[in-house]
Amino acid sequence: RELRRTHTHDMETKNYSSDSGFILLGLSSSPQLQKPLFAIFLIMYLVTVMGNLLIILVIHSDSRLHTPMYFFLSNLSFTDICFTTVIVPKMLANLLSETKAISFVGCLCLTQMYFFVTCAITDSFLLAAMAIDRYMAICNPLHYTMTMSPQRCLLLVMASWVLSHLHSLTHTILMARLTFCGPNVIHHFFCDIQPLLTLSCSDTSVNELLAFTEGSFVIMSPFILIIVSYVFITRAVLRVPSGRGRYKVFSTCGSHLTVVALFYGTAISVYIRPSSTYSVTKDSVVTVIYTVVIPMLNPFIYSLRNKDMKRALRKLTRRKE
Repeated sequence: RELRRTHTHDMETKNYSSDSGFILLGLSSSPQLQKPLFAIFLIMYLVTVMGNLLIILVIHSDSRLHTPMYFFLSNLSFTDICFTTVIVPKMLANLLSETKAISFVGCLCLTQMYFFVTCAITDSFLLAAMAIDRYMAICNPLHYTMTMSPQRCLLLVMASWVLSHLHSLTHTILMARLTFCGPNVIHHFFCDIQPLLTLSCSDTSVNELLAFTEGSFVIMSPFILIIVSYVFITRAVLRVPSGRGRYKVFSTCGSHLTVVALFYGTAISVYIRPSSTYSVTKDSVVTVIYTVVIPMLNPFIYSLRNKDMKRALRKLTRRKE
């Protein structure tokens, strides 16, 4: 009888989060800050979507931008739109809501966590693909056209999405098998992996091992590839005799390096470390940077520092007039 009562209690606690879902506390619990935060993040979200859509439109409309570098850039812009759309609309709704609730399925099994991880890993792979493109263009220009053919570029993008979905699916399946007992309050503004693991009353060692090992692999492998690519690029650039020639070569990489530094600097500080060092306040601030701020800045970084993009943008603007 005691075993049956214990089993019934366990089932009730297991179903608690499944039925009632979770509560997303967001960035601040202060009522005075809810509307100002809503206005700020709404503006940032609209700028992100419009800016990245503009990048895609400009690249699509100008035939001179139909090159591997801009093909990867348009895919990066599309991924950034998906990235922020997975998180920000729900965050905006919660800022105006008193309940701040999200369903168990919406948070974990089908939507937010799954697509967040997918888009984040795809971003990482696309940044690596862009580094490979710059390496081939600068270090092996004679083989560039053959190596970075449209078919291979498409294959790189498809592989990025497939690997990201497989990684995210593994996380989601392992997370769905956990038991979540009260409290069901997530001290974050979206359903991230670490805040969810802290709510589980199951053994999360497998999840934490996966997050640290495979998570490190899918984040650090592209990052190491980017570093190696730029080591070779730097060596090639230093052989260029004129200072003007060096500047011209490095200027084509400046935007990409800026985005890489911002994205990996924040992502590594949050995910490539033991879960025991998790900090609610620090991680929330850093997560805002790479989930909201960086996707918003990417269109400005790639357009303001790129002569081809500025020329294509002016051409598109004159055509509209």
